[in-house]
Amino acid sequence: MQIDVELVASARDGNAQAFSEIYDSLRGELYKYALYTLGNSFDAEDAVSETFFEAYRGIHRLREPEAFKSWIFRILSIRCKRKIAEYVKFRGNCDIDDFIDLSDDSMSEEDAAERSALVQALSTLSPEERMIVALSSLHGYTTLEISKILGKPHGTVSSKLCRTYAKLRKELEER
Repeated sequence: MQIDVELVASARDGNAQAFSEIYDSLRGELYKYALYTLGNSFDAEDAVSETFFEAYRGIHRLREPEAFKSWIFRILSIRCKRKIAEYVKFRGNCDIDDFIDLSDDSMSEEDAAERSALVQALSTLSPEERMIVALSSLHGYTTLEISKILGKPHGTVSSKLCRTYAKLRKELEER
């Protein structure tokens, strides 16, 4: 989804209503990314809220309104990295099963088994790999856009995405 550049420029100039419209149009996409990266809804909601708060406070420094979407995703990416670091620090390690709720009563046994296999496969990925896959698969960003969001070289992101998909494929085939 493209963000209206004029709306961003208006928000940058202090129009709170314009920022509210941007929030309404992007919060779902940012939430999905945070949920996929962090694995639980509470931390995802917190990360998105904190991201929008930080973006609201700093939007006046945004030079190019067309860069808003990659800028806000970069803020969220940093927030998610910090949260993952907290998981590791406080738990000693990061077990994805602790963060993903698999208790969906409406799910068939077969769907639950597939979801469980996917969660286990995803647990083999590093936080950065999960972020790259989320931006590519869930949100349809190109590797060039992902490289800007994460502040990584384009070639690095491209090769990491390819290797990550191969890693996931292998994990799922072995299950």
